[in-house]
Amino acid sequence: MLPPVALDGPLESLGGFEIDSRRLGAANLSGIHLGPGLLATMVDDRARWAQARIHLRDGRAHLLEPVASGPLGDGAGRPLPRGRAGDAEAITRLADGTWLVAYERWHRIRAYRRLDGPGAYIDAPPGLDRAPGNGGLEALTLLADGRLLALTESLSPEGAPARRRGWIGRPGRWMPIAWEPAEGFSPVDAAGLPDGGALVLERRFSWLGGFAARLVRVAAPDVAAARAGDLLRGMEVLRLDGGALPAENWEGVAAIAHEGRVIVVLVADDNDSVMQRSMMLLFALRGAPLSPAGR
Repeated sequence: MLPPVALDGPLESLGGFEIDSRRLGAANLSGIHLGPGLLATMVDDRARWAQARIHLRDGRAHLLEPVASGPLGDGAGRPLPRGRAGDAEAITRLADGTWLVAYERWHRIRAYRRLDGPGAYIDAPPGLDRAPGNGGLEALTLLADGRLLALTESLSPEGAPARRRGWIGRPGRWMPIAWEPAEGFSPVDAAGLPDGGALVLERRFSWLGGFAARLVRVAAPDVAAARAGDLLRGMEVLRLDGGALPAENWEGVAAIAHEGRVIVVLVADDNDSVMQRSMMLLFALRGAPLSPAGR
């Protein structure tokens, strides 16, 4: 277990966990969804899913209890092979309970009524097929208004190499937008917030500097006002660069309203390296509304 640390800003550290991938049933974690009762559902880039219950004590991280795990399936429910066909990078859940999993290298989104069942293709955002092999759809999340937010890791709009292509909408009704990450960073996941805004997780890597990450909050009015072709930006609320918080390969973020607070969870992918750790960190987002304005 990891103890809380002192932080400035809107996030309160609640501690966290080092993850035993063998007990969890998944490794190389790349996406996470947080459900009622703090049930964390994760996917990895080895075509597996896993669920674990987060237990709090006195409002802080206490226990991560594995619940279930298994392979992600193809259209007939057969386990997807590791590699190009099974590189799952993001997971979210629709209001009707359907799971959506985004894959890269072979760029697509599959819909699962059950994670241990078959995954049907749904209409991916137009132009996603032009993404680099390892730079596709890393972020996919359900927003409070029922739309989806999707961001690519390294596909840029034409003439804007520092920006990233993204979309807001639904299958068959995707609206193109652009995302502007910090210099050297790329978006790797996103989480809808109860107030209608979103969190976007960005990551940076260099052989000399190693890993760093930042968490950016996009205000609800900015999400609601976005129109086709607009540039979406956010404000940094957390930096993970080896200071108070570890500089690991942070790849997944999720958020949910829980017992009067908005709980935010980050997960890191250890890349099967003895130099890295598979981890989960928990935070409470101070002063965050628990529902959209007017509800």
